[in-house]
Amino acid sequence: QVQLEESGGGLVQAGGSLRLSCAGAASRGAFVRYHMAWFRQAPGKEREFVSAITWAAGKTKYADSVKGRFTISRDNARNTVYLQMNSLKPEDTAVYYCAAVHWDGDEIWDETEEYDFWGQGTQVTVSS
Repeated sequence: QVQLEESGGGLVQAGGSLRLSCAGAASRGAFVRYHMAWFRQAPGKEREFVSAITWAAGKTKYADSVKGRFTISRDNARNTVYLQMNSLKPEDTAVYYCAAVHWDGDEIWDETEEYDFWGQGTQVTVSS
């Protein structure tokens, strides 16, 4: 079993920045070889892909709506993945979820069904 805990959400004005963190832990063994991703869900909308990163951080992927503004990274020594969000827009307002799947290949996925473990989410609100 894997536990994921997000932090770093909050209220920010348009044009501002936030950095989200997601700390992972495995109930049995070490938290290793997990691909990680961020998704978000706005009220009344489906959960959508934001960004993903492979276990070795050799590959990243971004939704078109956040390219050039958001950066995903990870620190495997700390079992933590980050999402640096710059130039935030009101349409970025959503609950942001961290997700993980046990995989160490080069494939990188952007569908919710590909990920086995999810955090509880952290609210990001961008005011205009």
